Amino acid sequence: MDDETRFRDRAVTLAGVVGENVEVPSANPVNYHQAINDPAGCEPVVVDGKLFVPSAYRPLPLVMVVPGSLGVGDGHLAHAETMLAAGYAAFVLDPFGPRSVTSTVANQTAYSFAASAFDVLSALVVLSEHPGVDAGRICAQGHSRGGSAVLTAAMRRFADAVVGDGVGLAGVYAVYPWCGHQFADPAVGPTRVRAIVGDQDDWLSVQQVQAQVQAIRLGGGDASLRIVAGAAHSFDRQEALYEIPEASVTPAAPTVYVAGDGAMVDPRTGQADAGVTDRDMFRAAIDAGFGRWGAHIGSIHGQPDLFRSDMLAFHAKVLGQPA
Repeated sequence: MDDETRFRDRAVTLAGVVGENVEVPSANPVNYHQAINDPAGCEPVVVDGKLFVPSAYRPLPLVMVVPGSLGVGDGHLAHAETMLAAGYAAFVLDPFGPRSVTSTVANQTAYSFAASAFDVLSALVVLSEHPGVDAGRICAQGHSRGGSAVLTAAMRRFADAVVGDGVGLAGVYAVYPWCGHQFADPAVGPTRVRAIVGDQDDWLSVQQVQAQVQAIRLGGGDASLRIVAGAAHSFDRQEALYEIPEASVTPAAPTVYVAGDGAMVDPRTGQADAGVTDRDMFRAAIDAGFGRWGAHIGSIHGQPDLFRSDMLAFHAKVLGQPA
C-alpha cells in the first residue's frame, strides 16, 4: 500500500460501508509449543483491523481477510469490497502495524508463524461477539503468509489450546499458502478448507500445498485444492508479473512437521524439540543450501477474474447466501 499511514489510522470506505476499527487482544508466542501449552503466558499484543458491516435486518456471515508478507494492500481491500458487494460482512486484519513491522519479505521471523495463527483465532473470538456478525458463519481468507496462518488456525491441535474446544472457523480459504510447517495431526473438525495456488509459484512448494490438503482429507476433513496453470504468486493482483529481488525464500526445503504438543520435528533427525523456533528451522534450511533471493508476484491474462470467481464460490458454499 503506497500510503505509509498505519491501517488503523486511515479512513476506509468500501462499497459504501465505513470501516470500523476493532482491537483484538492477541499474543506473540515464540513457537507453536508455547502457543499450545502456555497460551496465557505468551507475550500479549493487541492487533487490530477494520470491520465492514453492511446494514441488514439480521447478523451477517463474515469473511476475514488476512494479508501476506507485504502487509495490508489494495488487493486485500478489493477482495473485502467484493465480499461486501455480495452481501457479506468483511474484516481486514492488520497483524503488522501493531507490531511495528512493515514487511516480512526479507525476513519471515519478525514474529512467529504461531503468532500469525494466534491473531486469526483471537480475531474470530472478538468478531463472534459483534452484534452485526453471525458467529456461526465466519470464514478466514489468508494470502501467502496469511494463508499459512488461516490453515494453522483451522488445526484443532492448535485451536483447541488457544480458544477452546468447539470454537472454530466455518471455512478457511488459503490463497497461495506457504505450507513448510504442517501439523502431524491435521484434524480440522467441521471447518471446510480450500487452497488455491499457481503452478508457477516460486515463493513456495506447490507439492507441500498438495500434501497439506491431502493430509487434511485423509484425516477426515473437508478439503479441496485448485492449482492454476501458468499462475505465479499473488496472481489475484491486478498488476503485471514482476520480481521482488529482496524476497528470501526456501521453496525446496524439507517440510517441518509439528508434533501434537506443538514441538517442531527437525527433518534432519526426526526428533521433536519444544525449544526450536521458526528462525532455527529457516536457518537450518539456508545453511543446507535451500535458501535463495528473489521471487515473483503478479498476474497475467484473466487470472484475477478466475481467482475472484473461485473465491466467491467457496464462500457462498460455506456461508450460504447472506440475505
